[in-house]
Amino acid sequence: MIVVDNKIISDDVLEKQFVCDLTKCKGACCEDGDAGAPLEEEEKAIIDAVYAIVRPYLTKAAVKEIEKNGKYVWHEEFGWVTPTLPSDKEICVYGLREKDGTIHCAFEKAYAEKKIDWKKPISCHLYPIIAEQSEYANTERINYDPRPKVCAPACQLGKKLKVPVYQFLKEPIVRKWGLPFWEALDTLAKGEWKQKE
Repeated sequence: MIVVDNKIISDDVLEKQFVCDLTKCKGACCEDGDAGAPLEEEEKAIIDAVYAIVRPYLTKAAVKEIEKNGKYVWHEEFGWVTPTLPSDKEICVYGLREKDGTIHCAFEKAYAEKKIDWKKPISCHLYPIIAEQSEYANTERINYDPRPKVCAPACQLGKKLKVPVYQFLKEPIVRKWGLPFWEALDTLAKGEWKQKE
């Protein structure tokens, strides 16, 4: 465990290796879990603002669920989350299942087509890094928590390509905490962690 600024970071973020292998996992993290994607407070307003643009990408069942329960819902354990479709393995309402079974994100699709400037919830973008507020004031815990079965192909590919978690997730880490934070992780990984080998 290391500390950078007010963040308590699991060693695994620097030491473990991970590269998403969508051809094998099919985006299962969009439907495998106890709730939808956790949302930060400001992300609710973003979803409200972009929903009309994203709506045409969604399935009829997803639109019906959103009209019934809202664009985001409250979960006792995780706070505000994206809704899920209980009739379809709890898939996120913003998930799009392609013919080959692969799930893509409607937000990310609209972003790729330059229709919105928000890629997706940061909790999705960061996964398998989980960021949570610590019991200590103004402190975050940053852990590496892949799903054992779903993420097994990504762990194998990461080892094959020798890509550490923090390097694979550079874009969302910079998006969430800024480039200086990522550079601090990189310095630690290339210095202190290399000396362990």
